[in-house]
Amino acid sequence: MSQAAVERPRVVVLASGSGSNFQALVDASASGVLAADIVCLITDRPDAFAIRRALHAGVDVRTVSRATGEDRRDYDARLADAVGALRPDLVVLAGWMRLLSMNFLGRFPERVVNLHPALPGEFPGTNAIERALQAAQSEGLRRTGVMIHFVPDEGMDDGPVVASVQVAIEADDTIEKLAGRVHAAEHALLVETVNQLVRGRPRRSLSP
Repeated sequence: MSQAAVERPRVVVLASGSGSNFQALVDASASGVLAADIVCLITDRPDAFAIRRALHAGVDVRTVSRATGEDRRDYDARLADAVGALRPDLVVLAGWMRLLSMNFLGRFPERVVNLHPALPGEFPGTNAIERALQAAQSEGLRRTGVMIHFVPDEGMDDGPVVASVQVAIEADDTIEKLAGRVHAAEHALLVETVNQLVRGRPRRSLSP
């Protein structure tokens, strides 16, 4: 009898832009720091720089763009079909710039996590780093941060928090300085948290 092969947990990443957090996961997987395979990058933008990162790393890429006039929920159902075909153990939203409806989220219960560059309950939505710096300048805010949370429903950046970390705002910060520290915190927290999540999930046993 042949010995069954054990497949590492499968992670699918959704990204709309630069893909630096996708790159952090790819690098961690390749080095063995992350005990999972990044099996695909899915993007909604054919010009996303994340595509270049994926191609350079040899990671499969799928572009699933929303057609002109396409209903949001119809698009999400089509996106769910594309992701479901990849058999993900975890779906990571890393700079995905669309709110997902239950036509997508209902297909992957307790398997979708989102990375957001702010602390829980603060600065939901876009431009969170810029808004934190503005609050520092106008209100004396001294810290912002990064969080990773589950996405159970259509709320904006408000699902159950998995992990978070604070990032100090310095008196002489520019947006470039603050963004650099926030992004570094994102990369570290994302790798650590995804590792914890996939290690807690059963692996598939497959015939060789």
